[in-house]
Amino acid sequence: MSSSTSSSEVALTGRTKWTGFVATLLATAVLFAAAFITAGFLLDPYDSGRSPLALKQGVRQQGPRTALASRGRDPRFTSAIIGNSHVQFISPERLREKTGLSFVSLAPPWTLPRETLLTIDWFLRHHREVPAQAVVIGIDDYWCTPDPTLPNEKPFPFWLLSRSMPEYLGGLMRYDLIEEISRRIAYLASGSAERARPDGYWDAEAEYLSQGYMDRPELRRKLEEPEESGGGNIDGPFPAAARLEALMTSAPAQTKFILLRPPVYASSLPRPGTAAGAAEAACLKAYADLASRRPRTALLNWRIDRPELHDSNLFFDHTHYRVPIARLIEADIAAAVRALE
Repeated sequence: MSSSTSSSEVALTGRTKWTGFVATLLATAVLFAAAFITAGFLLDPYDSGRSPLALKQGVRQQGPRTALASRGRDPRFTSAIIGNSHVQFISPERLREKTGLSFVSLAPPWTLPRETLLTIDWFLRHHREVPAQAVVIGIDDYWCTPDPTLPNEKPFPFWLLSRSMPEYLGGLMRYDLIEEISRRIAYLASGSAERARPDGYWDAEAEYLSQGYMDRPELRRKLEEPEESGGGNIDGPFPAAARLEALMTSAPAQTKFILLRPPVYASSLPRPGTAAGAAEAACLKAYADLASRRPRTALLNWRIDRPELHDSNLFFDHTHYRVPIARLIEADIAAAVRALE
């Protein structure tokens, strides 16, 4: 009898120790997670402005996606160029010279309408006290999709620009934040740490050239081959246009919007009488109608046959133009901004 009792007591003691170990482990994990989130929240590694601490402005050199939060809320910039690599070469500095407005570029490569709409929302809601003066939005073929989910193709920090604090805090629970916190501390503590360019402009000419876009014969030949464009959506709907209109309607009345249909090389221009031409016309109409319904809004269409679009030396590929064309677009944007006075 005493032997049986002794065995039960040993088993009970073992279970109790194991339960205590698991509880301690879970408590430690919870405390570590809480400390990690608290550190991330207070140090605000991407300068989202959510921290209650008075921290140094800006972020260290990093990718344009995570730098969006800092750049998009910077009060020095009251105007923005928002989109992807199809508006990347439009210079904020040159637009400032032509319009007198302070522009920031919020145009990470491979961002699609869903990401762009969130970026527009972030910029507008961080420019309420001094309302946004002008917003240039790149409306490429991706904006013609009939898919209401507006799927994205590349990773994007939706949590960073979210209106939801729980979503933001949840987004901080990521492995790469361990390294980012140490980099953030180094940036905040150093008086000489290099800051990411505040206006977001990135001249990628050198990168394209290094990949041989202008001297590889096969890429030059490919540029002359017709490539489907127009978006493929003839009958609608155009959910990206509807969501953009809702954002524009909520913006201050004095904010000017320029909807830019960026150029493509001549071999990609949709031909009238084809399915691509019909899709191009339908998408263009959706955004032209949107522009007509809101005051201080203009549609700038560069997807028309013009001499510059036949010069292969002005394009890297079918949809990425070079700086000389960007300069012409900047002049048209400035003229559109002035016309909306």
